[in-house]
Amino acid sequence: MKRKSIHYTVKTNSILVLPITYFKINPAEFQDGFSTGLHLGFLRDMPINKNRTMAVAVGFGFAYQAYNQNLLISKNENTYTFTRIDNDVAYKKNQFSFINFDLPIELRWRTSTPESHKFFRLYTGIKLSYMLYNNSRFIASEGNIKINNNENFNAFQYGVYLATGYNTWNFYAYYGLNTIFKSEAKFEGRAMELSTLNLGLQFYIL
Repeated sequence: MKRKSIHYTVKTNSILVLPITYFKINPAEFQDGFSTGLHLGFLRDMPINKNRTMAVAVGFGFAYQAYNQNLLISKNENTYTFTRIDNDVAYKKNQFSFINFDLPIELRWRTSTPESHKFFRLYTGIKLSYMLYNNSRFIASEGNIKINNNENFNAFQYGVYLATGYNTWNFYAYYGLNTIFKSEAKFEGRAMELSTLNLGLQFYIL
């Protein structure tokens, strides 16, 4: 009697995420419309059952995230100031942005078969991020303010995410578990408890 051997192959996915960002805490104070971003990364898929419908995946990626808001960030020598822009102030742009290095770890379930690569998927996991660069810009006719690598931002970010869909098209949601700013960054004498909720589309290229 021959014993059947089971072979597991490891696949690499390229992912492209197009998120819309919303502040999940205190949005009424600082939110100014929706914000956009771009995430690109690679995940290694490692099946954990015979039918290959469940897997774990680890990978890395890079993310650009821009936040449109009415929080003015200014700097005088080594002192940063955070103020709200009044409604009667005219300006073209007020935005801060990040470039992050991401480390996602996820658990995967899908309805895939050996005959077809088109299937329903439900992937969930945790993402650790390190901020490589940040920038804030205020552009108005009266003058511009630009600040690079403000140390009041939390360099380490982490959160949970979910991706679900069919074939290439997938809904993506990320919920930040810590705040964008450090507790030392004060607005009107109190810490700014701003975190992120990303909603968007995720595409699996390979």
